[in-house]
Amino acid sequence: MNRRQFLKATAATTVVAALAKRSYCDTARPLPAATPQKLPRWRGFNLLEKFQSANNKAFVEADFAFIANWGFNFVRLPMDFRCWAKTPEAEFNEQTMQEIDQALAWGEKYKIHVCMNFHRGPGYCVNRRKGEQPTLWTDASAQEQFARHWNVFAARYKGVPSGQLSFNLINEPGDIAGAVYAAAIKPAIEAIRAADPHRLIIADGVRWGTKPVPALVPFGIAQSTRGYEPMLVSHYEASWISHQGPWPTPVWPVPVGINNHLYGDSKPEFKSALVLQVECPQATPFSIRVGHVSAQAELAVKADGAAVLQKQFQPGPGAGEWKKSEPSSWGGYTADYDREYATTLPAGTREVQIAVGKGDWLTFAELRFGDSTIVPGNSDWGVKQEMFIVDAHGARPANPRYLHSKETLQKKRIEPWQALAAQGVGVVVGEWGAFNHTPHAVVLAWMRDCLDNWRPAGFGWALWNFRGPFGVLDSERKDVAYESFKGHRLDRKMLELLQQY
Repeated sequence: MNRRQFLKATAATTVVAALAKRSYCDTARPLPAATPQKLPRWRGFNLLEKFQSANNKAFVEADFAFIANWGFNFVRLPMDFRCWAKTPEAEFNEQTMQEIDQALAWGEKYKIHVCMNFHRGPGYCVNRRKGEQPTLWTDASAQEQFARHWNVFAARYKGVPSGQLSFNLINEPGDIAGAVYAAAIKPAIEAIRAADPHRLIIADGVRWGTKPVPALVPFGIAQSTRGYEPMLVSHYEASWISHQGPWPTPVWPVPVGINNHLYGDSKPEFKSALVLQVECPQATPFSIRVGHVSAQAELAVKADGAAVLQKQFQPGPGAGEWKKSEPSSWGGYTADYDREYATTLPAGTREVQIAVGKGDWLTFAELRFGDSTIVPGNSDWGVKQEMFIVDAHGARPANPRYLHSKETLQKKRIEPWQALAAQGVGVVVGEWGAFNHTPHAVVLAWMRDCLDNWRPAGFGWALWNFRGPFGVLDSERKDVAYESFKGHRLDRKMLELLQQY
């Protein structure tokens, strides 16, 4: 930090310290203490005014007032560093920093904990632009700038109690090794502690916030998870989610349905055939619409054990059967086909097997039997295929059960984080919620089960978002009877559900 930056940060620290001495909202409950080992069961929302630099706005006091008056005590501020610095190396824009100061002051005024997060930090953003590389994990200069930015924040807010303010380092690191992640963010942790040794620090889990990181335990920081499973409920028809073919209409809980992945020899732990029990009294047209192909994949369709369709997919450069092909990070090519491949099932066929032999994996968007269309019911990674019975009503599992339910969420998304908490690591659900295209009744049923799981686990949470398509205000759902509330459209049913927890 140069002298000019230091003087700005010192002046800002004085302002923030003065704010912290003021007394507001005396009738509100005091903010609970917060340590990396034991986080409060925070309850609140993400506020998106600085989520993207192209839409950089000041935070809104009314949001804090509404949140506090409704009984919540937490806001997370996912922010794009370009709101305060045009480039990673640039000096900070003081106007933007004062707007962040104001959010912290409103947090103090309304007894709301403020969690500052770099949604885009120097070197990484989960919403990367095409061709943009995640340099934070491997590049020392990106790590240096990432640490510098956090050092400025730490110096600016030095002395603000951790019960009032926390730092959430970087939003949703991808599928990287815990040791790589730990090494990359260690300089930022050290830079924060050099300026403010007592600041509460939180790190998102890897695999986009879903997997705990034991490698971070020695750092003495808390960790944050997510509440978006299953994506076909939480992100139904979301334009920014890669999905080929029609979307299956969400239900909750989710019965076992056909998975859209077929794995080959290179994924032996997942490799399995999709088996369909059918009745074909006469020759029946059959087709499969292939979506994405990784590296290469040998598709084989059999009718009662006899091959009726075989196709070798080999993505490469330039033009081909694919709609788009590009080099993969591990070598070779990966391609989107979105193309139908057809055959005929012989009369009398009772069983169809669909599998990938040699190769990596592919996805498919739909299957057609004569005039009937079957859409895969889920797109989860690593799910083995099984047997389904196909009739006029579609496809149902031969062994009926739920793929996603309150119980499966407990096992997959709560228990691993409880094991982390048992090691003395505080846990919070930094984001969760469902997009406004998901049927409202399904959203509420799913949300109740999530909340039922988090409360006994002691996990706090922050809904994405407060105002907007996931939130309680102005979500623009088409199946909600909104209540008019101070210039906004309030989803009263969702609000009252959240207030119960």
